[in-house]
Amino acid sequence: MKRSPRPRTPGLAALVCCVTALAGCGAPGSPDDGAEGGGRSFTVAAAGDILIHPELTEQARKDARETGEGEEGLDFGVLMAGVKPVISKADLAICHMEPVLGEPTGPFQSYPDFLVPPQIATAVADAGYDTCSTASNHTLDHGPAGVKRTLDVLDKAGLQHTGSARNREEGETPLILDVKGVKVAQLSFAGGFNGREVPEDTPWLVNQTSFKRVAAAERAARDAGADVVVLSIHWGREHQQDPNGFQLRMARRIAEKTGIDLVIGHHAHVVQPMEKVNGTWIAYGLGNQLARHEVPSGLSEEGVIGWFEFTERDGAWNVRARYVPTFVDIPPAPEEAAAAGTAAADTEPTGDHRLVDVAAALHEDRDLPEEQRSRYRLAFERTRGTVLNRGGVQDGLEPLRGLPD
Repeated sequence: MKRSPRPRTPGLAALVCCVTALAGCGAPGSPDDGAEGGGRSFTVAAAGDILIHPELTEQARKDARETGEGEEGLDFGVLMAGVKPVISKADLAICHMEPVLGEPTGPFQSYPDFLVPPQIATAVADAGYDTCSTASNHTLDHGPAGVKRTLDVLDKAGLQHTGSARNREEGETPLILDVKGVKVAQLSFAGGFNGREVPEDTPWLVNQTSFKRVAAAERAARDAGADVVVLSIHWGREHQQDPNGFQLRMARRIAEKTGIDLVIGHHAHVVQPMEKVNGTWIAYGLGNQLARHEVPSGLSEEGVIGWFEFTERDGAWNVRARYVPTFVDIPPAPEEAAAAGTAAADTEPTGDHRLVDVAAALHEDRDLPEEQRSRYRLAFERTRGTVLNRGGVQDGLEPLRGLPD
């Protein structure tokens, strides 16, 4: 059950979404594994960029014809169903809404100035997300009117949000959610806006990254009563799996000079490593949660959901980090399918765009074609290699669910 929209005020209640299939505690690889003992505890799931390209809109149109659901002929729910069991199990689930949301019937736009169907917000909420970061390089694609419409849509869908604002009061009010009795603040910042400048008379329109601003936002959240502070940050270089110098320097400064408890990064559109710096987990880049770039790279279809278990011990928060590899299935282009003949029908499981929890699919889909099974294993293993390549394994970083034998 999702929350209904409410004002952004300290003490906001965050309800837990549960999926019956994942109920039960303590089983190996379950979301509750390892959160025993100590004081208060809660879980956070955070995923990568949501960036709706035209092919995904057409998929939602096709799915709406088949399901008879959705709004104004678009149903994104089927697309996102594969991650719902994980996302909806978290006590707090955080999405990154990168593009500007438009009107239900369009017109829609893709790169470079995104304007996408607002129906995606309903699917995000239905998947179990509670809140979205909205500061990205595309936040200002359609000016203040685009910011307002995006946030209005998120409100209507029952999703909380931070990173952009419709007025000064909203921009200066920390987003704090009550998660199992713990006041959790979410911050959201972005480093640039594709050449657009943040208007001097409306600096609150979107949060622009600087260490000074990030540190001030954390202090404001603490003053408003936050027990835990999570930072969503749009940074790095697109399609680069290694964090760049700015990311590394900024991460260390945040970990050493602020009390921020968790940093989750976006923007690269490919998975980047996770590491513990001075006791603080940094997820440099979670890749794409849902996107379909014009020229898929293989890496851009791969993403990761960060799973973080917070446990209070002796007045301090201990965070255990795990991860869930994901993959966006892309059907073959018509010319590719025609060239492949009947082989395409034998190897393509659905012919549809689908967001997949890789480990779950490998464990549970017995009818998965061998070619697809091999692709999922590659996605899992490549994601594992990437997230661990800054030594995270030494701090206990491991998949929420491993590969089948």
